[in-house]
Parts: sequence; C-alpha cells; structure tokens
Amino acid sequence: MAKYEVDNLTLAEATRHAPFIDYARCLDAGQRPYNHVGDWPEAGQLYPIRTVDSRTEGIALVHVLGFEGEAPYYNAFAPHRFELLLTVWLN
Repeated sequence: MAKYEVDNLTLAEATRHAPFIDYARCLDAGQRPYNHVGDWPEAGQLYPIRTVDSRTEGIALVHVLGFEGEAPYYNAFAPHRFELLLTVWLN
C-alpha cells in the first residue's frame, strides 16, 4: 500500500509513485451515493487500481486509475466493492 493520498491519476502517473499496477474486479456497483460526482465503476468490469490508506476515512480505499471525480474523495471507493485479482510489476 502506498503511504500517500492520490488524486485523479492516470496509469502513467501512478507508476511514478510505485512500479506496479493492481487490477481488481468491481463486485458491487450499487448504492451510488446521491452526492457522488464523477465516474462510477460497473459490476463485473476489471479496472487498474491503486489501494491507498485514507487519512480522511481511516481505512484503505480503492482508487480506480483513469477515473475522474471531485474532491475530497476523487476516485476513491470502499474496498468491499472490489476484488483484487492481479498485481503487475513493471520492472
């Protein structure tokens, strides 16, 4: 896990912080919060992600790389919504 909060990162930007990309499948796309502004995952789809400890929430959140969302959570989602499937090291 990274030790920093992330913004709306692209794949290229994410690999500057860590030499790997995690991939996870969305398990739960339901109950989108009424005030969520930005991209929302689709159940069953595979996404490149970064898991980051959230200082605001106090838990690790899943950030979908390439998604756009507004502050304070940007593209962060609860970990129960995703299943980590693969880590690809880029070295």
